[in-house]
Amino acid sequence: MAQIKIAAVMRAGAYSPNHIGNDATIMNTVAEQLRKRGCEVRIYTEEQFATGDVPEQVIINMCRERRSTERLQQLEDAGRLVINSGYGIENCIRERQARILLGSGIAYPQSIIVDTDEAVARRLEKMDMRQCWIKRGDFHAQHAEDVSYVRTPAEAQDVLQEYFLRGFRRAVISRHLQGRLVKFYGVAGTNFFNWFRPFEEEPHILHIAGRADAESKHVDDKDFAQRLRSLCQRAARELNLVVYGGECIEGADGSLTIIDFNDWPSFASCRAEAATNIAKAVIAAARQSKQG
Repeated sequence: MAQIKIAAVMRAGAYSPNHIGNDATIMNTVAEQLRKRGCEVRIYTEEQFATGDVPEQVIINMCRERRSTERLQQLEDAGRLVINSGYGIENCIRERQARILLGSGIAYPQSIIVDTDEAVARRLEKMDMRQCWIKRGDFHAQHAEDVSYVRTPAEAQDVLQEYFLRGFRRAVISRHLQGRLVKFYGVAGTNFFNWFRPFEEEPHILHIAGRADAESKHVDDKDFAQRLRSLCQRAARELNLVVYGGECIEGADGSLTIIDFNDWPSFASCRAEAATNIAKAVIAAARQSKQG
């Protein structure tokens, strides 16, 4: 098979709040893995991609800018292989994501989608939705303040007003869920799936205290991992993503609810393994595309 030529597009710094270095590193590491497997990889900035000529038939990307996403969609429609799809990236905008996941019956917090100039305090009070998260709904987050935790409907109204003054048109308000936070990373079409509880020292392990037999040391929470992976794989399919990550809440009753799902995260805690599997997924998709 002829050498696979791949364009690798970096994420613009404005869309990597607190993660510019990590985002660049994962893409460079994936490019290294692809080159080791015989691929020719050319790195582009998001600006170069959006405004210049990109001849490669395979495009891997971490794009977030509107014009970049639109160009990815155009190239995909014209027959290029694009990972992640421009349509998948668009699906991760908060409003679209909430609509897709809730509409697909995937566990997601109770949410309302509002205009930022709306009066919402009374509505939230009627819903008994006091503690909640407000997220910019009309585009990808650029600053930490684009996602805000509030404790009262009055505070929610104040934050919504701030969003309006900042020029945001829409917002998603989601009920705050009690439980254990779980972070996850996955690559569709591979065996790679990584998860951890960030506020626990040994996130993959469930300890059984007070027992002296072999079982007392560590017990893998296999059922939890399988349920989490199944939920995330289903969400990735609905959102049209290959490379993904996010967060969910594990309730006291064992329930799992996705609270955030991202296209191509930085994989900071599992970068080497993730990069290897992303490279494998890209090559497999490129070969399948050639055969098709």
